[in-house]
Amino acid sequence: MVLPFYFCLLSRTPTAVAPTNPIAPITPKFAGSDRPRQRGGRQPVVAGHLKTIGDNQPFNNRPVILPKAPDILRIIPLGGLGEIGKNMMVYEYNNDIIVVDCGIMFPGAEMLGVDFVIPDIKYLTDNKERLRGIILTHGHEDHVGGLPYIWPKLGVNMYASDLTAGLIKVKMKEFAIENPPLKIIKEGEKLQLGEFKLEFFRVNHSIPDGLGLAIETPDGQLFIHTGDFKFDHTPVNEGQMDLGQLALYGKRGVTCLMSDSTNAEVEGYTISEQVVGETFDRIFKNARGRIVVTSFASLINRIQQIFNSAVKYHRKVAVSGRSMENNITTAVELGFLKLPEGTLVELNKIGRLPDNEVVIICTGSQGEEFSALVRMAAGEHRQIKIRRGDTVVISASPIPGNEKSIYDTIDNLFREGAQVIYGKQVDIHVSGHASQEELKTMLGLIKPKYFLPIHGEYRHLVRHGRLAESVGIESDKALITENGSVAEFDKNGNGKLTNYHVPSGYILVDGLGIGDVGNIVLRDRQAMAQEGIFVVILTVDKKKGTILTSPDIISRGFIYMRQREDLVYQSRQEVKRIFDHLNRQYPANWDYIKKTLREEIGNFL
Repeated sequence: MVLPFYFCLLSRTPTAVAPTNPIAPITPKFAGSDRPRQRGGRQPVVAGHLKTIGDNQPFNNRPVILPKAPDILRIIPLGGLGEIGKNMMVYEYNNDIIVVDCGIMFPGAEMLGVDFVIPDIKYLTDNKERLRGIILTHGHEDHVGGLPYIWPKLGVNMYASDLTAGLIKVKMKEFAIENPPLKIIKEGEKLQLGEFKLEFFRVNHSIPDGLGLAIETPDGQLFIHTGDFKFDHTPVNEGQMDLGQLALYGKRGVTCLMSDSTNAEVEGYTISEQVVGETFDRIFKNARGRIVVTSFASLINRIQQIFNSAVKYHRKVAVSGRSMENNITTAVELGFLKLPEGTLVELNKIGRLPDNEVVIICTGSQGEEFSALVRMAAGEHRQIKIRRGDTVVISASPIPGNEKSIYDTIDNLFREGAQVIYGKQVDIHVSGHASQEELKTMLGLIKPKYFLPIHGEYRHLVRHGRLAESVGIESDKALITENGSVAEFDKNGNGKLTNYHVPSGYILVDGLGIGDVGNIVLRDRQAMAQEGIFVVILTVDKKKGTILTSPDIISRGFIYMRQREDLVYQSRQEVKRIFDHLNRQYPANWDYIKKTLREEIGNFL
């Protein structure tokens, strides 16, 4: 009988497991005294114990059910606190649960090979029979992007405004989810879900048709969830926020306000979206060649202003990038994008038009690999080649972590001879989030007893809490917390942060699937990226205890084998020497032999 052994060694601080199944993935592992000696100051991969990344404690597979709390409202953030993105908030009262938003988050630089991150919904799946619905505040990815992955596990009705629902349908269709149970809700509408009474109010943001919600419990207490917002007094394609309605909530009495904290560090007021339209007008007026504009595909108001300037300066508009095409089609069909007939042309037709009559709207504002702008900049787009005389406008701010990709793209555009307008050179991008004075205005209108800042890094939440204190909120009633925490409010309006904690880690999505990548795999990827991998394959006759063939060695990212044949030869000889020595002393003790071989070869390298 022939028994194959696989030894995976990670560079100079190697660790490995030799699986009994040679096809199974090889995963580094440490256990107490088995830890190899350190060399060169480098640390080995350390295996984590959590099923998802970021939890404060392991939950394994046991059900997560909180103790019953009659007539208590619980607020449980599963995403969006202490981070930018993957917004998801749980509201629970007696036997009823509602969820607000279901977003994704872009991965950090340390999350190698990860496409994006979604919330851990173990608490919801373990309490699925109590879930009454998912409310979506607006159509941005950090609020709805997780639905194709999460909704099939929950299967409940979703509630969204016209545009938000339209964008969700397109997204779900891409995942072969036809006719999802989407219910349309509108500004001013009231909705009963279990014991919750909900009322929706308009918010201004960088996408139209956004909604905030007022949540009323059976004991008459009111809780306000703003969603993303800013006070825009000259909004594009929609009316202003109803400040009078917000003031009425405040007059009635609000137990707790949950408010957007993204711009809590930004002084003053956020600029109106219409300022970007004025900038587009100036750019379009002065450009002599083609104009290429990239932005987030979900910034419908921004896209409307691109069309407005194109029409004003007699240019036709073509679109490149699937998400941009889908969102524009949906917004036009629902009446949220208005453009004269004949303005939009197919991309393959623009070659017949003079350069000064062409505008191209495309994806790629974050330097995403394979996006339309990145392919244009690299000369790899099938239909569009950037050339001297083109003006490229990047109408977006970099998401942290994307800067290098964006600047590499800008460099390539300059190399092709384009004029590139980006950054803070002119007002080509404004935030969709309220700055400090607007946040104080919201607090002043709502006048909450308690305040729980949401949607932001931890420093944003802290800064927002201090803003609340500056306008009269008592310091012990500004509740600064993070994902997985549980806040409780009793029927007398008294609130507190409890010691309960539910799973709230990261579920990582990559090409392999959902949740297949965890702490160990991520750390392996980081180690391989930094140090490389060294694999020894040893084939042994199990009965005789002899090596059948010379050890096979595979190296990736550690040494170039053709240039270091001496090291490869020495490694093979060392493997055979160590194996023969161990097999004489401990015959057939394969686990010990494997472990010792890993350690000794690691030290040799």
